[in-house]
Amino acid sequence: MPRTFRTAAVIGAGTIGLSWTALFAAHGLTVRVSDPREDLAESVADALDRYAPHLAARGLDVTGLADRVHLAPGVAEAVRDADVVQENGPERVAFKRDLFATLAREAPGHALLLSSSSAIPSTAFAGDLADEDAARVLIGHPFNPPHVVPLVEVVPGERTGEDAVQAALDFYTSVGRTPVVERKEIPGFVGNRLQNALSREAVHLVEQGVVTPEDLDKVMTNSLGLRWATVGPFLGAHLGGGPGGYRHLVEHIGASMQHLTDGPARDADAQERLIAAVEKAYGSVPYADLAETRDRRQLAVLDALSGTAGTTTPKEEN
Repeated sequence: MPRTFRTAAVIGAGTIGLSWTALFAAHGLTVRVSDPREDLAESVADALDRYAPHLAARGLDVTGLADRVHLAPGVAEAVRDADVVQENGPERVAFKRDLFATLAREAPGHALLLSSSSAIPSTAFAGDLADEDAARVLIGHPFNPPHVVPLVEVVPGERTGEDAVQAALDFYTSVGRTPVVERKEIPGFVGNRLQNALSREAVHLVEQGVVTPEDLDKVMTNSLGLRWATVGPFLGAHLGGGPGGYRHLVEHIGASMQHLTDGPARDADAQERLIAAVEKAYGSVPYADLAETRDRRQLAVLDALSGTAGTTTPKEEN
């Protein structure tokens, strides 16, 4: 039976923590926030005011939002009655190790202990915990700001229990997020590794004088960014192969594309396994149906972008 989540503790009220706070409260949870910053009350109040319109636009009832958020004088008070804890502290292993020892000691035994860490796997800071506490520790890494961007990377550690993984999926789904389980710990997880790979090449192209930063951004927003926002790299490539799908794409242009990067060449067996995985994911749906969905979504994104009147570019700012 799925767990019931009524109370959330948010530890660390920086940009990510404040966004989580607003999201959790908008979904009806009682939220207790802890952070040593001197302006905590003002920062929480400002974030709730700024984020309420975003949340209301998603159909959430933000009436009385601030009434569900409480400031805690310390970590122990914040987590004492929590069903779920979302940690958003500094990206330092030693800091997280000490903090999670406190969370495990002070939070109820049923509470999920989740970290927003963007690069550090939970095994790195849960090693000193007892097995029953390590079993409820895992990564719940969002993308900024989490009250807007739906993805949450759910990454279990070496001793995380499968029931905790399922509970994390249930929790993030209940607050309108899109959780994805990553079954192997790797620094940076998936999203940031993809982002960093693209960023490295973008910097390289600008430094080599191939393109300006402004025009590189135009390339992304008018091609790959538009495509990936609606279908992602693998489904996009599958559709790029036409009715023949990903297999057709790889067999006809795969070799010419592979030498453009410094990545290792894949042998025939590895390539066939990858093709089979993509075909398993998307091959059962007719090409025409997938393409129609892609085109409709991409047109919707273009329509939304064309309707951004009132925004400013850096050149327009005073």
